[in-house]
Amino acid sequence: MALNTATSGTSSFNLDINNLVEEAFERCGSELRTGYDLRTARRSLNLLTIEWANRGINLWTVEQGEIPLNQGQIMYALPTETIDLLDQVVRTGTGQNQVDINITRISESTYITIPNKNAQGRPIQIWINRQSGNTNSTTATLSTTITATSTTIDLSDVTMLGSAGFIKLDNEIISYSNLAKSTTSSAGTLSNLGRGQQNTLAAAHTAGAAVTVTNVPNVSVWPVPEQGNYYTLVYYRLRRIQDAGSSGTNTQDIPFRFLPAMVAGLAYHLSMKIPEALGRAEMLKAAYEQEFQLAADEDREKAAIRLAPRMQFMR
Repeated sequence: MALNTATSGTSSFNLDINNLVEEAFERCGSELRTGYDLRTARRSLNLLTIEWANRGINLWTVEQGEIPLNQGQIMYALPTETIDLLDQVVRTGTGQNQVDINITRISESTYITIPNKNAQGRPIQIWINRQSGNTNSTTATLSTTITATSTTIDLSDVTMLGSAGFIKLDNEIISYSNLAKSTTSSAGTLSNLGRGQQNTLAAAHTAGAAVTVTNVPNVSVWPVPEQGNYYTLVYYRLRRIQDAGSSGTNTQDIPFRFLPAMVAGLAYHLSMKIPEALGRAEMLKAAYEQEFQLAADEDREKAAIRLAPRMQFMR
């Protein structure tokens, strides 16, 4: 009798949240029984993906982005879910005339010692300020109506604002690099503005509009661009892994090769919360570390590395 050796012809196996959680509970010697079990598992899953961001670079979360640089503007907002920038260049021109020029990343301590941060020229240095992305409410309101092209903003109260940063008016995010405080009240004026940050639109805002402080990840360039519509900052960023979401039918924002590591990691995290699984915690942790290492070893650049030292001579 001939055996049927036909294969499935598909390579699309994946686990939605429900099945992923069920597998993790089974490894703990338990079962997914209640809505709370699913909710606590999703919470552990979100903490697990944050842990992965701390472990190193996840190649599937590397994305390219661009920011047009404006004349005289120092600070530029990055997407909120940005963890860090991996590489960056300053681009001039387009098409066959496009040129990418290296821009050197510097530390906060180096940036703060630059004597004139408003000096203009071709940007050659960049400081990356890795903020939380959180938004904080304030008691400040817009003192006077502004247009989409206004270059200063008067606020009723600036006590919660730093000397440079970002605010949100209605749906627009605005950067400022200069804060002038009133000597007689808590009011103040913001200047050196970058309108329409983070792909928001510069718009008119009426007096009395509420002001919030947004701690978005951002970059500061030096020298400040001496002309507009000429330079573009091009970067590769590491973004956060997307949340587990509220639907059990969602799939996770990971490649298939990380599924074993995610199931093993979730099982280990759940074992610390399920009393009857505490005896399995060490075994599940060892299995998780092994599965993650296997996935991380595969999820790496496989191109040859060339190191070119920069020579400097002193005399």
